Amino acid sequence: MSGGLLVAGTTSDAGKSVLTAGICRWLRRQGVKVAPFKAQNMSNNSAVVVGPDGRGGEIGRAQAMQAAACGIAPDLRFNPVLLKPGSDLASQVVLLGEAVDTVTAGNFRELRPRLAETAYAALAELRTAYDVVICEGAGSPAEINLRAGDYVNMGLARHAGWPAIVVGDIDRGGVFASMFGTVALLDPADQALIAGFVINKFRGDLGLLRPGLDMLHRVTGRPMYGVLPWSLELWLDAEDSLAYGQVLGRPAAPHGTEWLDVAVVRLPRI
Repeated sequence: MSGGLLVAGTTSDAGKSVLTAGICRWLRRQGVKVAPFKAQNMSNNSAVVVGPDGRGGEIGRAQAMQAAACGIAPDLRFNPVLLKPGSDLASQVVLLGEAVDTVTAGNFRELRPRLAETAYAALAELRTAYDVVICEGAGSPAEINLRAGDYVNMGLARHAGWPAIVVGDIDRGGVFASMFGTVALLDPADQALIAGFVINKFRGDLGLLRPGLDMLHRVTGRPMYGVLPWSLELWLDAEDSLAYGQVLGRPAAPHGTEWLDVAVVRLPRI
């Protein structure tokens, strides 16, 4: 069986997708046969993938990008459960690329065992085909109201027996409290799998950050594995509303002297 790692986050849009892709790319450059995995993604921004049987399907765009970082073709197993919101209360369920049902708050508990079974089966196949699988969590691992049926965050880590790292977005503020609180809210068996932290989107003097890094290490017993700098050049398709307000694209000077005005309707959901 292959080795693996869960990249969890203090919140949505903390940087899990980017960090997962970066780890995948680094391992690829070391000659490791590596694959990405996200048990469940919730997004209407998807990538079209052709399965081994020639049937087309959808996975989250982040997993398609991570596959490119691994130097491999996208695979439906990289994102076995894709939930595509259709309203505030319902989402289309896409299992291994195929739309099979609609999930609501009312029937999610009934559907969850089937979704978990599909996700775990896909991960088992990837573990036999690759040396390492880097898993991306969803939202926060400290959604304690959902922990009993979780198969995306610490439930996945416990199932696979793999460690987890927690990435936090310092640009939103409160990153140390978020990291400490994430660990504190987990039960002891989940806490035992948290190996350390990564801070994302830092801009400033690392020396000013150092006292916070040292204190977090003291109070949690876990190291800070890295501080990733803010980069305006790094742009991925947004997967949820927390990405609103950021620059979505790479601004550049116009070509020529004639201008074309483009208007985009901002809909309630992406």
